[in-house]
Amino acid sequence: MDKNINQEWEAEVQKDKRFQFGENWKSYASTLSTEAIEVAQDALTSFLGDITNKTFLDIGSGSGLHSLAARNLKASVYSFDYDHNSVECTRNLHDKFYPGDTSWTVTQASILDKDFVKSLGQYDIVYSWGVLHHTGSMWEAIQNAMSLAKKDGLFFIAIYNKQGWKSRFWWHIKNIYHKLPGFTKKGYALTLGVTFQVINIVKYTLLLKPQVAIKPLLNYRKNRGMSIKHDIIDWIGGFPYEYATTEELNDFCKKNGFVVVKEIKTGSLGCNQVVYKKLI
Repeated sequence: MDKNINQEWEAEVQKDKRFQFGENWKSYASTLSTEAIEVAQDALTSFLGDITNKTFLDIGSGSGLHSLAARNLKASVYSFDYDHNSVECTRNLHDKFYPGDTSWTVTQASILDKDFVKSLGQYDIVYSWGVLHHTGSMWEAIQNAMSLAKKDGLFFIAIYNKQGWKSRFWWHIKNIYHKLPGFTKKGYALTLGVTFQVINIVKYTLLLKPQVAIKPLLNYRKNRGMSIKHDIIDWIGGFPYEYATTEELNDFCKKNGFVVVKEIKTGSLGCNQVVYKKLI
């Protein structure tokens, strides 16, 4: 573990500038199921196709679930995260499922560290799901991440959708979370999360479309491979917090020599998912 990076991360946490994603992922990882792993593998395959013998860079590996899924799909994996607890989670999965495997590397680092980025080389697949908008410098992080894709390689990102006043409102919700005493934060997050889910169900019920709100909840683990409880805490607490429209993302990536291969837009504050291919 890099002592300087860890001290930098700890300082940001102490100043209420950064959510401790890794603590949340450690709790989630203890409940990780075979089904969740299979769902993650299916999700990677649906977006990326066959990744056998491909080099796979996981930027912000979090729980390590998607790194594990990529390794199960026979990719050579390099995982890193800024949060030392996330690194620990990913290492635990590595040691549990692939002890001694040299085709899966796990380390602590920041995508904003230009020297580290330059040391990585380039990859067939650069993957960062729901991470780069939490760096505090999203566009710089996207720029650094895309530089790591090989020519004809794929760059897969998921970035929070920009929705005007709603996005600004949620920035303040997240900021409040970080100002609260530690012992109240989880209760605040879960209370708000459940409240907004209930409001959503009531809204669509009044529109005679309750299934629009209820179906995603019933299929949550199946569709995301994640726990709704841990995702709520992640969402309410997730800070720093930035966002972009798919149009902004696509324009930025096209200017850097990428074209859209596949995209799934969201109509909510959730993540737009886009796969790009590097042409130059």
